[in-house]
Amino acid sequence: MSDTSDQLRRESLKKKMLDLQNVNIGPLPADSPWVRPVRMQFQQDGKIKNWDLLRTHDSVAIIIFNTSRKKLIFVSQFRPAVYYASLPEKQGKVDVQQYPPSLGVTLELCAGIVDKNLPVIEIAREEVLEECGYDVPVSNFTKISGCRSGVGAIGSNETLFYAEVTDEMRVNPGGGSEVEGELIEVVELSPQEFKEYINRPSIPSPPETLAAAFWFFHNKPEYCS
Repeated sequence: MSDTSDQLRRESLKKKMLDLQNVNIGPLPADSPWVRPVRMQFQQDGKIKNWDLLRTHDSVAIIIFNTSRKKLIFVSQFRPAVYYASLPEKQGKVDVQQYPPSLGVTLELCAGIVDKNLPVIEIAREEVLEECGYDVPVSNFTKISGCRSGVGAIGSNETLFYAEVTDEMRVNPGGGSEVEGELIEVVELSPQEFKEYINRPSIPSPPETLAAAFWFFHNKPEYCS
């Protein structure tokens, strides 16, 4: 795929991503397959305490570096939770003119939930192919660590990988699963551009993006000069 056609596709995808209409906020159905809220009650040091929790899927995230282009590969997408955090806390219809969809667009590592009976490294490989278009052998993946994605209401485990790719491994433009209605933009940043990005006062990215930055700059200095 040429750089021109790739750019046109990204522009079209971004337009679709920001075409947000008929947004409504309502209560969580009890049968949600993704989030299960509970309240834990326990006694600690003789005191009765309550804590509201969410059980969610474990996940994988991948730091991707294209050695052909000398670029780090990220994904950008609309995240409803990020958008919701920008809204007033009330239910009902949302005015997308007052609260534009861009408020919910993030820059992230390629990632996905662990919802299949497969080794996590295989799930990571599938996510790289689906979201970014690179067909990468498992041998190219290095497991960095596993960490808990939250300590307040969520305690699911996220496994972080590093993978090096080349232009020859790119077999499709990425963009996520059409069946699932995903709209994912593939974003390339040089290490210097990434460093400038994370040094902003505020970035629209999850915490693992910063963890990835620290790991990459510390462990791959040969790519950072």
